[in-house]
Amino acid sequence: MTKKILVLPGDGIGKEVMKPTISILSFLIEKYNLDYVISEMNVGGAAFDECGSPIPNDVLEEAKVSDAILFGAVGGEKWDNLTWELRPENALLTLRKELNLFANLRPAFLFNDLSNASPLKKEIINDLDILIVRELTGGIYFGEPRGLVEDKDPNYAFNTMIYDENEIKRIAKIAFESAQKRNGKLCSVDKANVLEVSKFWRSVITEMSHNYPDVELTHQLADNAAMQLVLDPNQFDVIVSSNLFGDILSDIAGTLTGSIGMLPSASLDNSFKGMYEPCHGSAPDIAGYDVANPIAMISSLSMALKFSLDEQEISSKIDTAIATFIQKGFRTKDITTDNNFIKTSEVADKIIDLIDYE
Repeated sequence: MTKKILVLPGDGIGKEVMKPTISILSFLIEKYNLDYVISEMNVGGAAFDECGSPIPNDVLEEAKVSDAILFGAVGGEKWDNLTWELRPENALLTLRKELNLFANLRPAFLFNDLSNASPLKKEIINDLDILIVRELTGGIYFGEPRGLVEDKDPNYAFNTMIYDENEIKRIAKIAFESAQKRNGKLCSVDKANVLEVSKFWRSVITEMSHNYPDVELTHQLADNAAMQLVLDPNQFDVIVSSNLFGDILSDIAGTLTGSIGMLPSASLDNSFKGMYEPCHGSAPDIAGYDVANPIAMISSLSMALKFSLDEQEISSKIDTAIATFIQKGFRTKDITTDNNFIKTSEVADKIIDLIDYE
């Protein structure tokens, strides 16, 4: 059965890191005779410049019928003064909400050969391999009511953090099952000491834990979890959290690896259709210089093959090739301390050679 892949390069380095990723995908399609149809469309600032919307209707409709979406990055100073509805970033939130991509999986791992790039000492950071499962379509980012009141003295703004039982159960299910496939440890992060919604979150997840006796469940308050990620990140295996706390913790975890340019992410619905994107942004300051690290985007392709396209073996070949790429000493500018680095446009050929060698 033909699988549909939608490619959304976006803005800034999104376009640059997508090119080598599509080169690798094209190689895999030919090598393994994969029945994929690829379409590419504009999104974010590029789409706004073209048609006045960061997420045109035809893009959204194509996304809804796609099995996997490869998303680069959106945003830049050029569009900072637009209203929220027209800003490039709204494309990302709209896709997540309209496609019901409620589960965000963000791995944070470190190749020990790159431990010098981490801000933490080697003995703390070596062998880092954790997974953060973030609820993505609920919580304070989407809760109602919300608003800005400017006809009162003083003016004020407000947002609502809200989760229902079903929203918590479905993200917890993903987290527990992920822990079962890893090291059997799950830490749920909340603020149950001060927030009613977090108390409810903790009670629902604790009740669900009875269905997963092979998973060790612990709880941490969000502020302590942030501190522990820096002090002793290897104590964690899988972390599950709400939208807000997951947003913060996943960025902290990404920073520990020394370069956010190495880390992929997946946003999935109930049927494991999803959107795959690097954890980095559009980085307009380096766009056009051929120095962006495409590994996160290439790893996102690997996650797409694993979760949405049912090609676990090919996914593993990409992961192995990336690991070998690092072991052989190949470096992009962000993960080296000297000027001996390869360009963005040179990475695909190296990875393809390593896959083909297998």
